[in-house]
Amino acid sequence: MEPAAYPEPTSQVMLVQTHISYVFLTDRFAYKVKKPVDLGFLNFTTLRRRHHYLHEELLLNRRLCPEIYLEVLPITSLRGCLSKVRLGGRGQPLDYALKMVRLPQERMMDEVADRGELRQEHLDRISARLAPFYAQAATGPRINKFGEPAIIAYNHQENFSRIENLVGSVISRKLFDRIRNFAGAFLKQHRTLFLRRIREGRIRDCHGDLHMRNICLADQVYIFDCIEFNPRFRYGDVAADVDFLAMDLDFHGFRELSRHFVEHLARAAADPELLLMLDFYKCYRACVRGKIAAFTAQDPELAPKARTQARQLARAYFRLAGEYAEEGARWVA
Repeated sequence: MEPAAYPEPTSQVMLVQTHISYVFLTDRFAYKVKKPVDLGFLNFTTLRRRHHYLHEELLLNRRLCPEIYLEVLPITSLRGCLSKVRLGGRGQPLDYALKMVRLPQERMMDEVADRGELRQEHLDRISARLAPFYAQAATGPRINKFGEPAIIAYNHQENFSRIENLVGSVISRKLFDRIRNFAGAFLKQHRTLFLRRIREGRIRDCHGDLHMRNICLADQVYIFDCIEFNPRFRYGDVAADVDFLAMDLDFHGFRELSRHFVEHLARAAADPELLLMLDFYKCYRACVRGKIAAFTAQDPELAPKARTQARQLARAYFRLAGEYAEEGARWVA
């Protein structure tokens, strides 16, 4: 938190935490340090792992915004003195930080939306950025495996196994069963659809965490902070990626813009079947966000008020997942 620790002059340092990272904000840059946590689906418990995944984060995010992701720096101390920690200094690394250009907070998509300024043209700009990204994203036999119904079912089951531990706190048993039953029935009913999307090249190395807080609507569209810690959450159907943002728009009360976004991108990508998979993948994404919010609520480093807000957020996401399950029932015989 000391301004003198940074390689550039800064008037202040602010700290933002997630359940897996510390992000230190200087006047011009953001420095991300991974927490030494093991959540099952990610493991940052060793210095070597944190260093590796910061490099993965650097390389993968340069696909969509290379001018924002700069370098990975060691965090060192002067002659072992912890009161003289430096980023980018010499000596044995205590840890590592990813250096990024700091984006204007007031232009983050969620803040633009909160001010009532989000418009169709913003969604069209995002679609124009994503359509060529998906067309150019890596694919092939290794990645295509993640579009197979069995793998999708495994991902869902892993998610549900975590969520089931939350039953009674942030989700009821009735709602949990409704969501899980819908996902299983849709996969079984539409197996041929999932297999066809593999043949059509719709399974790609995507972003994996495409929601409003990871998009900045500044001088251009910046889409950042993709999943780096587990390729299984990044490899998959383009529809799963697109529907994450569609779900987030729904969650914030922008259902018309959400529908416009998916329809516009489906046309731009010549992929009309995106619309058929809408409720299935939005349901899954709402569950993921609910699970993450529930994990955040269990973080002892957060203030009690922040943990309470995270629990409320988790409940809201699970309610939305239940709505998708009800709406998607029309596609299940």
